[in-house]
Amino acid sequence: MSKTNKNPQILSSVSNALRILKSFSTFKPTLKVSELSESLGLAKSTISRLLSTLAHEGFVVKDKKTGAYRLGISVLTLGGIVTNELEIHNEASPVMHKLVSETGETAHLAVLDGLSTIYIHKEECNHPVRILTHLGRKNPAYCTSSGKVLLAYDEKKLVEEIIRQGLKKYTANSISEPEKLLEELRVIRERGYAISTEELTEGTRSVAAPIKDYTGKVVASINVVGPIQRMKDYKIPEIARKVMRAGEEASERMGYDKSFLG
Repeated sequence: MSKTNKNPQILSSVSNALRILKSFSTFKPTLKVSELSESLGLAKSTISRLLSTLAHEGFVVKDKKTGAYRLGISVLTLGGIVTNELEIHNEASPVMHKLVSETGETAHLAVLDGLSTIYIHKEECNHPVRILTHLGRKNPAYCTSSGKVLLAYDEKKLVEEIIRQGLKKYTANSISEPEKLLEELRVIRERGYAISTEELTEGTRSVAAPIKDYTGKVVASINVVGPIQRMKDYKIPEIARKVMRAGEEASERMGYDKSFLG
């Protein structure tokens, strides 16, 4: 659907070019002009001109056989710069490596992006499983352990907006009732960690804990995720302790002083 922007400071051509780039995903790594035209509500001629410009700058590449476009190397270059400049990424990286070694499962670092979580760093274990956690992947915050941790410590209005937009069920275990979500977030604040069992992807379980900056604000979450067959019920308390310890260590590296801030 086409967007109209009344702000004179916003260039529609730049905005539309960025909308094109954001249309690519793991599920849709290649897109044709007709697909983009339909999904963005823009004329095919406009899409073609924008894609030609993006291709010239290396942000997209056209497949000569199919006519479809995919993201170019320039996107990867910019993504690497952003990641390397994130203090939380640099401080949490060694902690995540240690967490993977202790638990034998894959660890992730996530932050909020609007109403979703986005994974900004990942440390693979020796026997990873195929799940929806690639870098840059956005997942609904209310049905992932990372997202629930971030929501539990964030402003109330964000949770209200998520509820207002509707709690879609991705699996039989997805939280779809507002009261249940609010209670879940209260429990997370009380115990200091979140669990997600097949709430977004069947067969997987994850445990997450918060990471705080020097002001005591929760700025990210750290988690481990794996198949239920390995992350059995009786293992969760010990895994949770390790994840919380990792969150505390990452927080200290970010300048958080528990004895001072409480």
